[in-house]
Amino acid sequence: MARFYILDLSDEFKRDLEDTLATMVNSVDVDVFIGSLCDACSDTVALLKFFRDASPIRGGSRMLNVRIYDYENKSHREEFLIQNVRRVPTVSFIKGYVRWTGIPAGEEIRALVETIMRISENESGLEEETKNILRTLKGKVHIETIVTPSCPYCPYAVLLAHMMAYEAYKQGNPIILSEAVEAYENPDVADKYGVMSVPAIAINGRLVFVGVPYEEDFIEYIKAATEGKLGRGKGRTHGEVSGI
Repeated sequence: MARFYILDLSDEFKRDLEDTLATMVNSVDVDVFIGSLCDACSDTVALLKFFRDASPIRGGSRMLNVRIYDYENKSHREEFLIQNVRRVPTVSFIKGYVRWTGIPAGEEIRALVETIMRISENESGLEEETKNILRTLKGKVHIETIVTPSCPYCPYAVLLAHMMAYEAYKQGNPIILSEAVEAYENPDVADKYGVMSVPAIAINGRLVFVGVPYEEDFIEYIKAATEGKLGRGKGRTHGEVSGI
């Protein structure tokens, strides 16, 4: 299968990445799940190792710790079950509550970098009102953000969704799983929601945004989902979308 994404592992990019990751505050763990019959798995491993090698060394260890789980290794399968990983490649943070299903390449590199930095800094960047709402919510929420590697608007939607999940997790209320789904590797997911443009966001199996949502609208949709009151209409978005 021909690559549908750009994988930049150049020295120039590594220098830029080193400059960005140099300010990491706390170490970050990332789990990479791979298996056989997976066109993008080797590139995903190479990409995350590239990120690891660009992260600073503190106390004799890299600040980005990459753990690789291969389904073909039976001793690794328990972690697939623990994090409920059903597709490969999957790139997972904070015990699977923040993840990419498919390689986070192309434009998604920007969301990957920012996710690592915000987790390292222990700061989601969300508004205080949003944080307060996330602290009190009950019920489970599964956010799927459908993306493509060439979509320049998708990283903004992915980062917002990921930070909703991260903030809830950080506050001891891990009710949100945020999953960025690469459409070309997972066409059945895009087809399920009839996605023609990205970013597209589904909450608990219902398509609710096409485009980048406003934070205040996004949290209200999440709240409605926890209360079983998620409507059928789509929320406001800003910016543009990309066709797939």
